[in-house]
Amino acid sequence: QVQLVESGGGLVQAGGSLRLSCAASGTIFSINAMGWYRQAPGKQRELVATITRGRSTNYADSVKGRFTISRDNAKNTVYLQMNSLKPEDTAVYYCNANTPDRWGMENNYWGQGTQVTVSS
Repeated sequence: QVQLVESGGGLVQAGGSLRLSCAASGTIFSINAMGWYRQAPGKQRELVATITRGRSTNYADSVKGRFTISRDNAKNTVYLQMNSLKPEDTAVYYCNANTPDRWGMENNYWGQGTQVTVSS
């Protein structure tokens, strides 16, 4: 089993910045893709950004140029630097990771979520 624990959420004014972190722990052989998703009240969960083990990245159009995803493979940690935050970025942000088990089967894990609130 793998556990993902997010941190770094909070309340910030529009135009401000926050940095989210997500640390993976447990029985980890390796971690392939990691990512951040978010869910605003009354809306479906949506992709924010993903990063492969080789650090190839993918971003939602709404955050391109403002958010940066990165990872530290040695620490099994993924980060999301969020700049120029807007009220519409308000949501619960979830960490996601794909890891193989000892038999090579890919498993998908979610963190518990961290609230990000951007005031206007």
